[in-house]
Amino acid sequence: MKKQLIKELNNLPELPTHIIELNEFKKEDSIDTQKLMRILQKDPLIVANILKIANSSMFGFRSKIDTLSRAINLLGTKFVVSIAIGSSITQTLKANLLAYAATIDDFLFISSLASNIVNIWVEKIDNELKEELLLPAFLQEVGKFIISTVIQEEKRTEDFLKEIEETKEITLIEESFIGYSCARITANIFKKWDLSHNIIFPIAFTSNINDCPNAFKTKAQILQIIKILCDIRYPLSDESIEKALNKVVLYNFDVDKFLNSIESIKSSIFSNS
Repeated sequence: MKKQLIKELNNLPELPTHIIELNEFKKEDSIDTQKLMRILQKDPLIVANILKIANSSMFGFRSKIDTLSRAINLLGTKFVVSIAIGSSITQTLKANLLAYAATIDDFLFISSLASNIVNIWVEKIDNELKEELLLPAFLQEVGKFIISTVIQEEKRTEDFLKEIEETKEITLIEESFIGYSCARITANIFKKWDLSHNIIFPIAFTSNINDCPNAFKTKAQILQIIKILCDIRYPLSDESIEKALNKVVLYNFDVDKFLNSIESIKSSIFSNS
């Protein structure tokens, strides 16, 4: 499967212009809503995905969000940029998640959930850290599109799904079948696209914290915890929360801040479902 994986990575398309523009907008740390709207409106599907996420049970706004400007005002520019870049990348890869028995909407949900956990939990730790992790949290599972493609082309989808169902250890199953973790594959995608090291390194080392450079270790630890919580098959399950909590304790994060944040997010999702 490694040969097929290398082939898929070598055949990655170029980044669309509007993703490059969004990335530049992010680097500028701009709050120019009108400029952001002009970039986003170049792709109606991105706008549709932003509105879909804004109206999801995760946020539970009192009234329907039917304009892009209102979505930006409520979610914040950086959150919306994360959604937009993630949504555009899924379109660019032109792949599916059938090997995970999941849909694009499932991916957008767990990615938005990941960014929302950053928004609520990581803000309690460090606001600057929160701002830096919104985008990596949203993007860290992008490699699943490549994995899904390889699994399907090798006709191993049934075996792959069976292993996931039996073990519920998606990262271990990915490594067993493909030879690399989703984190490594995602990092290589973004390396080819020349994205920032601040995105690539924290994602790359989520599956290998011990070897992570110190400058990125806290970020990688947080992304690893969020990855556990945002399992594409079992997001925020009791089992995933317990596993994530074990990591919170191991890495000496505040347990109460973590549990209160997750309880708040779960309560919002379930009360608005």
